[in-house]
Amino acid sequence: MDEKLKIIHAGSQPSQTGPENYFTGKVRIDAPFHTTPPARTGGATVTFEPGARTAWHSHPLGQTLIVTQGRGWLKEWGCPTREINQGDIVWIPEGVKHWHGATPDTAMTHIAIAESLDGSPVEWMEQVTDDHYTK
Repeated sequence: MDEKLKIIHAGSQPSQTGPENYFTGKVRIDAPFHTTPPARTGGATVTFEPGARTAWHSHPLGQTLIVTQGRGWLKEWGCPTREINQGDIVWIPEGVKHWHGATPDTAMTHIAIAESLDGSPVEWMEQVTDDHYTK
């Protein structure tokens, strides 16, 4: 029998550190996954220590965040910062410039899911300054 199902066993992939050009502060990326064509979905579990956050970025086909622990912030360019908490599910439409991360005093973990377009699920932009983070 030729099995088609794929299982990525817990702990079978090492944790990765969030790259400094895409994140500020201590960020850990666990269990990254991606599908094979023609599917184009991928994602990971991402943990932000207090004060850590992504750089500004957008997604060509949108992104779903599922907050699994803690408390974080989400900000769309030109809009007020919004709080996200354990159990919240966030939909970020395609092309929306935003960032997300932990609050200054509480860590936050989320599962991030996005589809790739032309091989990429994200367009990274400039870092979030401390001023943008706190306002």
